[in-house]
Amino acid sequence: MKDEILKRILAANGEAVSGQELADSLGVSRTAIWKHMQSLQEEGYTFETVKKKGYVLTGVPNSLSPTQIELFLNTERFGREIHYFDVVDSTQTIAHKFAQEGAPHGTIIIGEEQTAGRGRMARPWESANGTGIWMTVIVRPDVTPQQASSFTLVVAVAVTMAIKTLYKQIEPAIKWPNDLLINGKKCTGILTEMQAEADCVQALLVGIGINANQVESDFSPEIANIATSLRLEAGEEINRAALVASILQYLEQFTDLYVKEGFASIKKLWEQMSCTIGQRIEVTTLRGRFEGIASGITDEGVLQLTEDDGTVRTIYSGDIKIL
Repeated sequence: MKDEILKRILAANGEAVSGQELADSLGVSRTAIWKHMQSLQEEGYTFETVKKKGYVLTGVPNSLSPTQIELFLNTERFGREIHYFDVVDSTQTIAHKFAQEGAPHGTIIIGEEQTAGRGRMARPWESANGTGIWMTVIVRPDVTPQQASSFTLVVAVAVTMAIKTLYKQIEPAIKWPNDLLINGKKCTGILTEMQAEADCVQALLVGIGINANQVESDFSPEIANIATSLRLEAGEEINRAALVASILQYLEQFTDLYVKEGFASIKKLWEQMSCTIGQRIEVTTLRGRFEGIASGITDEGVLQLTEDDGTVRTIYSGDIKIL
């Protein structure tokens, strides 16, 4: 009921909405409408009451509620089912449960705060309340587990495109395989996990963590020199709901292309956005540590490292440091 009231007030575009008309059309009392309005005010929405006209919306919180995201959403499937939490341990953990229970393609799990956010290799990810975008998208592509290995790179292109579309003054760069950097500092991490059988992907769980509205004092001393936020780089507050909707639009578009034509169709875009290719890097893998030039990626998204003696190594997974 509260969400329906909010949708109608938002749709009024600043015009007054009669409390009595809301009550009549929704089949509830004026007192019930008033209570829901009080609840919306507690969530950060502000209203002016105009005598004999009704409620006029004067302020909207920068929240990630489904209603806020739906205002900007322009997709067919992605984001059409949203599970929203004020506080969650990890959206990735919850997404695994929803995926096993049959959540549809494009479902998102999103939280204002994570208490146990994690990145690759179970590294912790700082996920403070109301500052970032902490979400997992459940994707069910018709591909084999082997093909799915490059999907993190597809997601990186989608997120980069979304940021550049809304904030043209920012130039994110993709660091293989799963980070986005701005001016050399990390602002985004991507974690893709898979539920699969031997020859069939049941679901990909795409975790996306974005530092959106943090200021310098929000970062702990351990990461202050290597982390940044979109707000710090853009010089303005980020509308998180609008950015989520843009990410979902590009992710739906590139997922469809990836399923139809494979990663090779997206590879050129990835290379144009990369800050890794052509750079001298150090790679740490389970097999050891190697140094050389990141000379390219394959059509499957595998990194190619050319060592000083001309040896070309294929790097399927590892941590890289740009030298």
